[in-house]
Amino acid sequence: MKFCITGGGTGGHLMIAEALVEAAAQEGHEAIFIGSTSGQDRKYFESHSTFSHVYFLETSGVVNQKGFKKVKALWLVLKAFFASRKILKCHNIAAVYSVGGFSAAPASFGALSRFIPLFIHEQNAVAGRLNSLLIPFASSFISAYDVNSPIKGYPVKEEFFKSARVREKVKTIIFLGGSQGAKAINDLALSVANELQNRGIKIIHQAGERDYERVKQEYDALHVEAELYTFTKEISSLMSKADLAVSRSGASTLWELCANGLPALFITFPHAASDHQYFNAQFIVDKELGWCERESENLREKLLLLLDENLQDKSSALLEQSSEDVAKKMIQEACKALHD
Repeated sequence: MKFCITGGGTGGHLMIAEALVEAAAQEGHEAIFIGSTSGQDRKYFESHSTFSHVYFLETSGVVNQKGFKKVKALWLVLKAFFASRKILKCHNIAAVYSVGGFSAAPASFGALSRFIPLFIHEQNAVAGRLNSLLIPFASSFISAYDVNSPIKGYPVKEEFFKSARVREKVKTIIFLGGSQGAKAINDLALSVANELQNRGIKIIHQAGERDYERVKQEYDALHVEAELYTFTKEISSLMSKADLAVSRSGASTLWELCANGLPALFITFPHAASDHQYFNAQFIVDKELGWCERESENLREKLLLLLDENLQDKSSALLEQSSEDVAKKMIQEACKALHD
């Protein structure tokens, strides 16, 4: 069977696309990718061998544009829509799987216009505008947050499950600000650095490229030892060494933490679309499996209160929130729907 996987723009969307194409290949299916020249799509998949073909069409986000820029963005989507229709016909695509993001619009609408079944995965607790528009027309809608989703869970790489363990007390903290880093989290880490060192708690810190030098100089001035990174692809091994995370609550990071059994204090990105990071975190907080604070709150005081927490119950319960082989189940469900 031939799939088209579409969507992207950000790493979170593209990681799901990667999980889906790998699952499709393992199940003996072929998949092509349709994304955008904007965002990170090319960075991820221009030389990705698992996709049989990759296409990057000229599009940009529409929602936050105004005036002429919005008209131009809509015109680019329209052109990419017709290009997608041709691509889907050329490859005789049986189903399209959208992982969301503005990159998904042309191929998703192209699928509907050709009566090709459309399957959707929503990564956040609050559905994006494109997905909200397309859900009524989709053959299936998958979301880790939706009780009505036919598949529960979120596609997470196997390495996070392999290194999972139950935490009991805080011996090591990891600070995670996302791929670009987060100044609020960096400042929080520096504000508690001396206290952590005095308590014998180790620090792992992904500070982001833009703020790395400042953070490094501050640690040196404080005479605090920290395992410091700009950005690293070895995040699963770093998480496995930690007992508590201080993190943004982008969907991929949140579910990686769950899969690893690592409790977290989530500090949400204040400018996230529809405040989705806050609602992502609330899914965990409402189950009393983690904590969430806005950037404006007294973060230092909150974090210091958590250092004496017994983490065992939360850590064990987090492991039950995630399940392996979610991407495989998504591909299998799509195949079953096509054969029914």
